Amino acid sequence: MEGRMREEILTLFHKKNEWTLKELESSLHLKSSKDFVSLVKTLNALEEERILLNNHNSYLYTDTEKYLIGKVKDVSKFELLVSNKDQKVYLYKGKSCPYFDGDIVLVDLEKSEIVHLYEHGITSITGTFYHRKKGMIFHTDIDYHRTIQILNMSEFAIKNGHKAVVQIVKYGNPLQVRITEMLGHEKDPGVDITSMLHANHIRTEWPEAVNKEIAKIPNQVEAKDQLNRKDLRDLFTVTIDGDDAKDFDDAISIEKKKSGYTLYVHIADVSYYVKEQSAIDKEAYARSTSIYVCDRVVPMLPFAMSNGICSLNPNVDRCTITCKMEINSRGRCTSYEVFPSLIHSDKRCTYHQVNDVLEGKNVEGYENLTGFISTLRKCCEKLQKQDEKRGSIEFDTSESLIVLNKKGQAVDVQVKERGFAEQMIEECMILANVCVANLLHSHQYPCVYRIHEKPDPEKVSQICQAARTMDEVCAFYPEDVEPRDIQNFLQSISEEHHQVLSMISLRAMQKARYDAKCVGHFGLALKEYCHFTSPIRRYADLIVHRMLRKYIFQNQASTHIKKDQTKIETQAFHISLKEREAIAIERLVDDYKKAEYMKKHIGQHYVGSIVGVQSFGFFVELENTVEGLVPVHTLYDDFYQYDEVRMRLVAQSGHRFFELGQKVQVICTGVNLEKGQVEFAIWH
Repeated sequence: MEGRMREEILTLFHKKNEWTLKELESSLHLKSSKDFVSLVKTLNALEEERILLNNHNSYLYTDTEKYLIGKVKDVSKFELLVSNKDQKVYLYKGKSCPYFDGDIVLVDLEKSEIVHLYEHGITSITGTFYHRKKGMIFHTDIDYHRTIQILNMSEFAIKNGHKAVVQIVKYGNPLQVRITEMLGHEKDPGVDITSMLHANHIRTEWPEAVNKEIAKIPNQVEAKDQLNRKDLRDLFTVTIDGDDAKDFDDAISIEKKKSGYTLYVHIADVSYYVKEQSAIDKEAYARSTSIYVCDRVVPMLPFAMSNGICSLNPNVDRCTITCKMEINSRGRCTSYEVFPSLIHSDKRCTYHQVNDVLEGKNVEGYENLTGFISTLRKCCEKLQKQDEKRGSIEFDTSESLIVLNKKGQAVDVQVKERGFAEQMIEECMILANVCVANLLHSHQYPCVYRIHEKPDPEKVSQICQAARTMDEVCAFYPEDVEPRDIQNFLQSISEEHHQVLSMISLRAMQKARYDAKCVGHFGLALKEYCHFTSPIRRYADLIVHRMLRKYIFQNQASTHIKKDQTKIETQAFHISLKEREAIAIERLVDDYKKAEYMKKHIGQHYVGSIVGVQSFGFFVELENTVEGLVPVHTLYDDFYQYDEVRMRLVAQSGHRFFELGQKVQVICTGVNLEKGQVEFAIWH
């Protein structure tokens, strides 16, 4: 009924842009109160989807030719940018503009003005109090081009240099706010990062409802928790994680067989403890992912769970979901089982120590693990050969490690070491993810898949252009590129250009995301893939666990499939968005701390590689992963023009150029700490 009603309503709005409720009722020839209720429900749904706008007098059709629904960007004192993925428009701000960064608005394109505010993107602001001649002022961390009026300053003992969070109570100019939290002095350890988290609206506090539920969760496995689980406590089981890890959501067991190996990947059974629609679940969904910055973790789940009952700590029983895989002598998975289980981890291992064992070093406490580690190594080497045969792409990327002192200041930036121990765990997790994705997909059960779509041919052509500038062979066509083509190309590159071309290739790829449809993973060269192995820190994995429990373990009726599929479509979009937000804040903090480190090294010389070239300058990455801009206006020796085809800056005289992959000597000339930017100049 409502589906037909929707079609009829939209047909009317295609004829005329604006209708009153009475006009719609009359034109649709409604015959009963039931029809009228259906009309109102459908109108409400269309309004929620932002297809219609209820201006209280009539309903307005937000036709994309006449209107733009987009996000506001405050670009200057005089101008706003409103944009979406398809279009953008610049608008005059006016003196008392009530719109701010992140606001979702409706723009009348003919009038060039905002006609409706859907939601504010900013509800709180961070800043620092400074004592000036006229008294205490509040300097916001981001310039909102507004006067700030604080309504409750008298309620706080405010000191010079102290940072605060303020809540917006009235939008306009001035912006009326109330102080909600004092964060401490700007130079206190960790206050800078705390402020950045608040400024980017990262959820750091737990609602009281969550705390109440946490108090009821046991800190050890009880007798009832062991029911309907395979008892695997006799298996030798270990966890292998980073040195500073506290939440262990995966553990490994392995047995050598005549024909190959039996590999067990045990994953914390978070869905057993986190019930759908509970306060913990709602908060976990709102966060969707744990956020890792250089001095802390902002967890998806409360520490009592992530570090407690859900964490696969050594020498205690834990509820898990196990993926048991039979792997033949060539490294192919011939069969698998997925089932609820009970494990007892025998040892908490670290990547660093396992890498030492792999190198033949004697590590205290690992004397009895050498056989286990050797077996795991041989198995994973065979898995890697299958990856290579399949065409999985291995990018040469470096991850930074920022070292802080006791004051929370960056004192060093290093390249994070990655040995074979990290690769072994990665291989085990990928294989388990593949098996679970295959299990749900083959039965046509709902699942949130991790997808990585084929790259845009235009971006792939940039790889070819960059390769040609470096005299490297690029033997594939952008229009029909396959993962194996990219991998073969990366393996053929000379050592001199490998890092840069690997990075350019990575940037040409699509962003991986979550989706209810199984469209494959280009980078891994897989037709089916999902995230199953990290339910403590990713909500996507928690959804997958629930689908396994519902349809595989409990064999619930298939009548729920359509409803769950629809729900997962919404969830996949949300968690993809939250993942991007998490990556953005992690990068923001890293850039800030790298700039803080380089502030103490202004005037020092470095050797780096050019990793990006634009008309305004080129970006240089140092060996420690710090990246900075050499502005074109600092190239005093000549006038430089941008060659877009070859992606390089060329001197007018023709005697000099700067291109991707080129090694250059630079001097650090300055930093912008607030923006996390470093500036270099060429050292002659």
